Amino acid sequence: MSLEQQFRMYRLAYHLVANYGYEVLHINEKQEEIWLEKLENKTSKVIRIVQQGFDWKNYLKRDIAIVFQKTKAMKRLLPGKHVEIHNVYISAYSPIDDWEMLKKPMKLNEKNPLTMQVYYLDEHHYNEEQEKLKKAVGAPQLETDNQIPDVPEEECINQYKTFLSGTLYDKRDEVKKVLSFGKPFFTYLLLIMNVILFIFLEINGGSENIENLIQYGASFNPAIIDGEWWRIVSSMFLHIGMLHLFMNMLALFYLGTTAERIYGSWRFLVIYFLAGIGGGLASFAFTVNVSAGASGAIFGLFGALLFFGLTYKKIFFQTMGKGLLILIGINVVFGFVVPQIDNGAHLGGLIAGFLASAIVHLPTKRKWQIQIPAFIFYTAALAGLIIFGVQYNENNASYQLMHIDESIKEEDYEAVVESATKGLENPDDLEAHLLFQRSYAYIELNKYDLALSDLERSIHFEDTLPEAYYNLALLYNDDGEPEKAEEAIRQAYKLKPEDHAFINLYEQITGETVE
Repeated sequence: MSLEQQFRMYRLAYHLVANYGYEVLHINEKQEEIWLEKLENKTSKVIRIVQQGFDWKNYLKRDIAIVFQKTKAMKRLLPGKHVEIHNVYISAYSPIDDWEMLKKPMKLNEKNPLTMQVYYLDEHHYNEEQEKLKKAVGAPQLETDNQIPDVPEEECINQYKTFLSGTLYDKRDEVKKVLSFGKPFFTYLLLIMNVILFIFLEINGGSENIENLIQYGASFNPAIIDGEWWRIVSSMFLHIGMLHLFMNMLALFYLGTTAERIYGSWRFLVIYFLAGIGGGLASFAFTVNVSAGASGAIFGLFGALLFFGLTYKKIFFQTMGKGLLILIGINVVFGFVVPQIDNGAHLGGLIAGFLASAIVHLPTKRKWQIQIPAFIFYTAALAGLIIFGVQYNENNASYQLMHIDESIKEEDYEAVVESATKGLENPDDLEAHLLFQRSYAYIELNKYDLALSDLERSIHFEDTLPEAYYNLALLYNDDGEPEKAEEAIRQAYKLKPEDHAFINLYEQITGETVE
């Protein structure tokens, strides 16, 4: 092994790291090999420097193929979309046979292919090859002196080794500290709370019973607008069925432990609740159905990890980056494709989690110029969701039907008439249902003419309720219109022949016996 060639290898690596922003990926002192990397314009420039000579071209080709395979294996850990390999050989001699063709640029034929340029720095081509290298890797003032200095060679080499090893260890230590700031205490506590409350729901009426969910704190828009805003938080701890619980708790375990280690326990808890509130209000603003689950808060943890990725881009892409982005994309697309999924909660939680992470920021990374605007934006977004949500719900026919159901339970028929009338302004495909409910309220209020008018309108729709014909038969019969009453009850019985009340009225009006 030539001491001079060894010196040149370590000196080259030292200048690239110390003066041109390259980072050490790997050092193999036994094989005298160093790997460096730098991200530039979405391209990872990988420099592999080895102190090794080859007698024959075929041996050199074999080594080049190995370098291609090694780089391909580590590609997912590199932050750049494209990868350039600069393969540098430092030797006293070059292959005996004709190997000049290997100096031409090489490329693997695949999507986003790896490209390679070979530099062979032997005694006869040292300065020429180093000039090519300087231009290719963006190091115009790279040391070109190839003479051993007056300082003892071993001492220089050891100094370079110490520096390069130190930067590598510092980098690994930084990654370890960033990813292990806290311990996942609150993640486990949240898991336990969610499971306990699920068992409580199952014991007390079932987790898939809508009335039971509403009773114990699910997100129910009529109740929220009436003042029960606490449901935005309570709904985060309730789940609808075992599969819903399992999927959310699995996601919470993996995302929660990672986020809590990065942010620390208290920051994690703040992010979780702020994301859950943001997701809950987005669900309230864009969905009228009864909803429950921790998915808004869990998507907020996705947002927290994305914010971490903006601050520590290299660590992010070397650990979780590409896989996390793919997972978020799949979940978002899945949310748009499957109607039952509350995508408002998911997207709202994702954005709220990102903003919440900007508010608390990462440990040792306080930046008030980011944190204060993030807090203002988060607060304004919540206010906007509340205002929009109230207006959207009150102008939504489905919401008015939900409100009608609650008013009927309370026997507040004036409120039923008011809600139905409001819903009929924009009925969508629910006009028949709204008319029927208003007619029912008019009957209870002894306003039979108004009830009759609504029922006669409601039966002209395809989704007419059998009960509409039944009530019409009652009203026509009381008004002394037997022919209309008979026509109505026959239609009611046809639509719902198993109902005993329908059968009794059918037999009473028609005089026929149902077998």
